[in-house]
Amino acid sequence: MPSLELFVNAIIAGILVGGFYAAVSIGISLTFGLLDIANIAHPIFIILGSYLVWVMNSAFGWDPLLTGLLCTPLFFVIGMAVYQIYYSSFERKGESSLRGLVFFFGLFFIIDVGLLLVFGVDYRLVEAPYIGRSIRFGEIGVAFRLLVPCLVGLGMTLALHLFLAKTFYGRAIMGVSQDSLALRLMGADPVAIKRLAFGLGIASAGLAGALLIMISPVEPSIGLEYIGRIVAIAVLGGMGSVGGTLAAAMILGIAESLTSTFSGPSWSLAVSFGILLLVLAVRPAGLFGR
Repeated sequence: MPSLELFVNAIIAGILVGGFYAAVSIGISLTFGLLDIANIAHPIFIILGSYLVWVMNSAFGWDPLLTGLLCTPLFFVIGMAVYQIYYSSFERKGESSLRGLVFFFGLFFIIDVGLLLVFGVDYRLVEAPYIGRSIRFGEIGVAFRLLVPCLVGLGMTLALHLFLAKTFYGRAIMGVSQDSLALRLMGADPVAIKRLAFGLGIASAGLAGALLIMISPVEPSIGLEYIGRIVAIAVLGGMGSVGGTLAAAMILGIAESLTSTFSGPSWSLAVSFGILLLVLAVRPAGLFGR
C-alpha cells in the first residue's frame, strides 16, 4: 500500500506543476480562445525564451527569473510583429484558418531548426542559488525549482485576469472576436487590439520559458511535447477563460503527478488526455466555457 506521505507529496507536486502549466498555457488560451488564432507555434517561443535565459545565465550569471522578466518586452514586440505578418498575409485577405495554421507550423519549425543549428541537441540548464533547494514540513518536501514557477504562474494568471476584467483594452480584447463592428463604434481598432493581445500571448511564452528551464534542462525538440498539453489545457478549461485555464492546469498537473508516482511517467500524458475527453463528452465547451 502506498504511504500517506507519498500521496501527499504527489498532490503537492501536482499543484506546483499545475501552476507552471498555467503559465505556459495562458498565452494560447488568450490567442486561441479570444482571438480565434490557432497559434501552435506558442511552445517554440517558450523554448526560445528558455535559451535566451540560458545564454544570459551562462555568460553573465544573471538570475533566470529576472532575465525572463527583462526579456518579456522583447517577446511582446516579437509577438506584435508576428501578428502583423499573419494579418497582412491571411486575415486581411480573408484566407482560411487552415492556411494560417500552416503559417504557424512553418514558424514553429523555422525557429526549431534555428535553435538546433545554433545550440545543437545538448540539454541546457541554468544555475541560481534557490534551484536545488527545498523546504520540508516533516515528511513533506517542497522544491524551490517547482515552487517559484508555480507562484509566478499564479501571478501571471491573476495579472491577466485583472487586465481583461478591469481595463478598457482588456475588455476590448474579450470583445474583438465577438463583434468587431461594435468595437470600432467604441473607438477601438480591432487590428490594433488583436496585435496587442497576440503580443501579450507571446510575452507570456517568453516568461514561461524562463520558468521551464528552472524546472528541467531543455533542448529544442521538447517544444513538440508541449503542443498537445498546452492545447489540452486551453480546451479543457474553456477557450478564452483565464480561470478555466488555471483550473484545467491544476487538474492535469495533479493527474500527471499521481499517475507518474504510482503507475510510471509513461502513462501520465495518456491519463491527462483521457480526462480531457471525458470532460468534453459531458461539457463540450470545457469547464468554464460559454
